[in-house]
Amino acid sequence: MYRREIVSIDAAASLRLAAMLMRSHHVGALVVTVDKGGQEQAVGIVTDRDLTIEVLAAWLARRRLVSVPASAGVAEAVEVMRRPGARRLLVTGGQSELVGFVSADDLLEALAAAINGLAQTMRSGIARKTAERTFVPPPRPVFLPYGTAGMQQPITAL
Repeated sequence: MYRREIVSIDAAASLRLAAMLMRSHHVGALVVTVDKGGQEQAVGIVTDRDLTIEVLAAWLARRRLVSVPASAGVAEAVEVMRRPGARRLLVTGGQSELVGFVSADDLLEALAAAINGLAQTMRSGIARKTAERTFVPPPRPVFLPYGTAGMQQPITAL
């Protein structure tokens, strides 16, 4: 459900470096980190939108972290994103360590694959049922004499 590649940037790095990293790694967000006793600790996310709109227009930076455990399903990740209106989530492991990153696009792709799988299941079920059916010809009309000579009334044969 999530990408394992995490592209991070030190909190003290320049915005120019952030933009260069996003471009070279073809990503729309970086995990902002600080060094805590020799280990990187995630303290925020900077997105391409932050760079173009927030930072350049208002000189603000985003510090709020939104995360989901790696065991979460697509529905839970969508709900976690929905509440704050986030488009990206950090993915954490059992000890709350950072193990990945998931975007709204990743979730849309997962949902589309699930819907496609369901549609294929329905199509194969219809094809199987159609193949299993035996052909029953439609009933043939039988003509019997009725009242006056020459007039006939159809009666459906069973």
